[in-house]
Amino acid sequence: MRQHKKALALWLTAILLLLAGALLTGSPGRSESVQEAMRDAVLHDVNQVGLLGIKAVSPGMISAFTVTAFLLLLAACMRIFVIPRFQYVPGRLQQLLEEWVGLFDGMAKSNSPHRNGFLGLYLFTAGSYIFVGTLFELLGIQAVTTHGAPITLPAPLSDVNAAIAMGTLSYLVILSGGIAGNGVKGVGKTLKEFSLPISMSFRLFGALLSGLLVTELVYYFVSLSFILPVVVGVLFTLLHALIQSYVLTMLTALYYGEVSEVAHSPKREKKTGKAAAPSV
Repeated sequence: MRQHKKALALWLTAILLLLAGALLTGSPGRSESVQEAMRDAVLHDVNQVGLLGIKAVSPGMISAFTVTAFLLLLAACMRIFVIPRFQYVPGRLQQLLEEWVGLFDGMAKSNSPHRNGFLGLYLFTAGSYIFVGTLFELLGIQAVTTHGAPITLPAPLSDVNAAIAMGTLSYLVILSGGIAGNGVKGVGKTLKEFSLPISMSFRLFGALLSGLLVTELVYYFVSLSFILPVVVGVLFTLLHALIQSYVLTMLTALYYGEVSEVAHSPKREKKTGKAAAPSV
């Protein structure tokens, strides 16, 4: 018990000394202002990364390729080594996989009971990509910009282009459900929600970007760059990973179920009513 108290006292002393040193030394000076740092975090027009020596691209694109390659490799390993060994009484990994798949499958069936096969697959893919892509920034993987400066790769969807692509893809999936369920009428029902891809894209982009900007602002000042970024970064990232995965997939499932529901013809209902009247 005394050893634990001594260890805790040593840690607290070290933390206090670091904070005191940071406050006394102040900022060592930066090559760019905080406004420029936050602007580049949004637009990525300065700190770009070379893509295989072909051209300079946004760091978010490098993150997107990395996350996509990781998910594809993970899916292949799961299919080859894990799924064939599934048992009637599930283990921890099997139970975790079944709960994760069942979450999106149940979401698809509850919101679109008449047509949910493809919807469940898309919700699982989109939710997994958003969740893993958001947690990706916690790894702190470093890259070198075209100017030779180090940079931490951000979450893929913190780039506005990636967020717009995800929102547009979700809208196209909703449109496909409308066409499959109601043909040309389904296109009209989907096009009524013309602002949906914009709202989905910028909701996703704004939520992920807010955590990035707060973390960037905390790291910018030396007096705040001890301990606090760990708490702020982890909390913001975990919350955004869970919330945004759920929000986008739920909105997609809701609108998909609405536009893919088969519309009943009034003429058929009248004929059915007249035919059923004598028997009653």
